Amino acid sequence: MIRLGLCCKFHEAPITFRTATATALGRLPREGQLEKIAALCRDNAAALQEALRFCARHRIGCFRINSQILPVKTHPAVGYRAADLPGGADIVRAFKACGAFARRHDLRLTFHPDQFVLLSSPSPEVTRQSLRDLEAQAEVAGWVGADVINIHGGGAYGDKPAALARLAATLDTLPANVRKRLTLENDDRVYTPSDLLPVCRAAGLPFVYDVHHHRCLPDGLSVAEATAQARATWNREPLMHVSSPKDGPRSANPRPHHAFITPADFPVEWLAHDLTVEVEAKAKEVALEKLRVALRQRGVPLFEPPTTS
Repeated sequence: MIRLGLCCKFHEAPITFRTATATALGRLPREGQLEKIAALCRDNAAALQEALRFCARHRIGCFRINSQILPVKTHPAVGYRAADLPGGADIVRAFKACGAFARRHDLRLTFHPDQFVLLSSPSPEVTRQSLRDLEAQAEVAGWVGADVINIHGGGAYGDKPAALARLAATLDTLPANVRKRLTLENDDRVYTPSDLLPVCRAAGLPFVYDVHHHRCLPDGLSVAEATAQARATWNREPLMHVSSPKDGPRSANPRPHHAFITPADFPVEWLAHDLTVEVEAKAKEVALEKLRVALRQRGVPLFEPPTTS
């Protein structure tokens, strides 16, 4: 059974999440900053509730939550704790209500922090800020019941073995609420499945297999082999990513994502397994529905959450 996942935002549905910049907030006195941030967080909790209702209505089994659902939470100048915000306890309760809804409707929730969250960096400050960001997302993940915080390996910094060693060492320092959710994903420029699978196995972390990235940056493993090895790292339903190249697989740069998923790009090697597959396509829910139709036409069993009340 395949559980299709929607990533972060919507193409046509009128559901949006709000954000703010540190520059704009910096123009306000601290009291004004916290009032503004509290309003954004309340609106984002409401938007998340609407997003989950949309997923339940449209048979979408997974939703990836925007990493800025609590805007600029760890920024060194304007960051905050939930307890600092006016009505902070009510904001936390609103997010917990989203988690309760997700559990009732068997909706899986995930996070995918921004690309500047790096655990292989040679810079101690970059690593410290990355850990702060991961802890902040783990806090929200705890409120809503998200079981995945997925990151890339980062850069090679001119010495990939040394970078992988730093990554492994940093993983050993993670607090429990981050570690139990953290996953690693292969990317399209630096780290292949063959690079990261040994790190995941050694650390006891799940591996998120991105088949498009693997096609852009092959490593000798077949899709079947990478899928099998990725699945073996999970103690719960494995998570995979699928996307299609914007200008075709033979273009000069096949990395950018297409608005839709070409059905042939969905691996046949996945069809017989219970998997969550996040659909990374620019047309978001429209692309996911088109993919659903194509998979149904092939007779693929698809997850359907209980109907929302």
